Amino acid sequence: MDVITIAKGDGIGPEIMDATLAVLEAAGAQLKTEEIQVGENVYLSGNTSGIAKESWDTIRRNKVFLKAPITTPQGGGYKSLNVTTRKSLGLYANVRPCRSIHPFVHTKHPVMDVVIIRENEEDLYAGIEHQQTDEVVQCLKLISRPGCEKIVRYAFEYAIKYNRKKVTCFTKDNIMKQTDGLFHQVFDEIAKEYPQIENEHWIIDIGAAKLADTPEAFDVIVMPNLYGDVLSDIAAQITGSVGLGGSANIGEECSMFEAIHGSAPRRAGQNLANPSGLLHGAIMMLNHLGQNDVAEKVQNAWLKTMEDGIHTYDIYDEKTSTKKVGTKEFAEAVIANLGQKPKTLKEVHYDKTGPLVLPKVQRRPPAKKELVGVDLFVHWSGKDPDECGAMLQKLNNDVVTISMITNRGVKVWPNGFEETFCTDHWRCRFKAEAGKTITNDEIVRLLSDAIKENIDVIKTENLYFFDGKQAFSMGQGQ
Repeated sequence: MDVITIAKGDGIGPEIMDATLAVLEAAGAQLKTEEIQVGENVYLSGNTSGIAKESWDTIRRNKVFLKAPITTPQGGGYKSLNVTTRKSLGLYANVRPCRSIHPFVHTKHPVMDVVIIRENEEDLYAGIEHQQTDEVVQCLKLISRPGCEKIVRYAFEYAIKYNRKKVTCFTKDNIMKQTDGLFHQVFDEIAKEYPQIENEHWIIDIGAAKLADTPEAFDVIVMPNLYGDVLSDIAAQITGSVGLGGSANIGEECSMFEAIHGSAPRRAGQNLANPSGLLHGAIMMLNHLGQNDVAEKVQNAWLKTMEDGIHTYDIYDEKTSTKKVGTKEFAEAVIANLGQKPKTLKEVHYDKTGPLVLPKVQRRPPAKKELVGVDLFVHWSGKDPDECGAMLQKLNNDVVTISMITNRGVKVWPNGFEETFCTDHWRCRFKAEAGKTITNDEIVRLLSDAIKENIDVIKTENLYFFDGKQAFSMGQGQ
């Protein structure tokens, strides 16, 4: 008997959770549930995270969390509970299968069967943002080697376990050569360990276009957090409905399973909502728990129900549906089909070897790290890059000199173009003179001299070589 934590959430959450649990019980799932309260009422009670400490304790004790959608109040500094849960519990892999069930749910892509595996903890979702000048705010994009290694290896191991043939990586490393470049580099390294699985890389923009147009060209797709968030919803929608999709959030210790749609408060309490998304999250949970026979039984019963044309309002179509039903009635139809197999749609057979367990990431020995310069970010309201350059040249000394100024990443000094639009946010690159060694003391000296010259330095970024390789970006146009 597996003990799991459940939360019925907000809006349609309680209805679809009750329907899902009814199906699991009828299918013979060996589960005991402990319920916690999360979401809107917890937020409005004054808890900006939407979850109490006692609830965290329950989740961490039971390790498995089945969560219905919640409502996050607008404004007021409320944090996304989904993001908080994923990051706090180390749920590094978000897994979203997107399979068409044509012709029973309309789609332009009848043979689509794609799994999106999204890195779940870092990237721009680190949420580190600052206003730096009157005109410019920043959001830091953080990509780590351990984070890349965990998610990429998970994608290949998932492909093996679920009999997939190809893993595709999406990045934008033609532009973000350090961050997305690392993700792509790690993908290429790990792909060599899985010669039985085909691998490929696409730049995210053309890859997204290809996914929207020809999804049958893909199998498993792995990508950084933001791209995965956007494309997993697109992929789910073009199968026929976001409302049918479930997702797993997998960590080394804990895991969370959910529907990918929201709480739909306008449909709450009306016995209208489709429980399929949460049911699919629960099926993934059963596979994670090693209750694969029950997962298989529920999935095939759901496919049979789709074939029978017993549909909730959101996917009901007079051309393909036979009966429009409510939430409870849909669950009852799935229960009635337990033990049966679909006739037109391909039935599922799940691997019986237990949950997917990955080895812990092995940290690499530190690289040789050499400080070669520093970028000073300056708040200056002038518009002439040459005037800015003259101002910053006053900071030159016998160790470091200014070599370049960029504005929004574009080189504007020396020899910039007068057509380039400039804000009040200037990146001023100081590099060590030939044969000289820069130290942190030199950077402190630069900052001290900047204060004397009334230059408003708002941030610094040290420039390094790691093992002799440049580890910072050039200016655009440099």
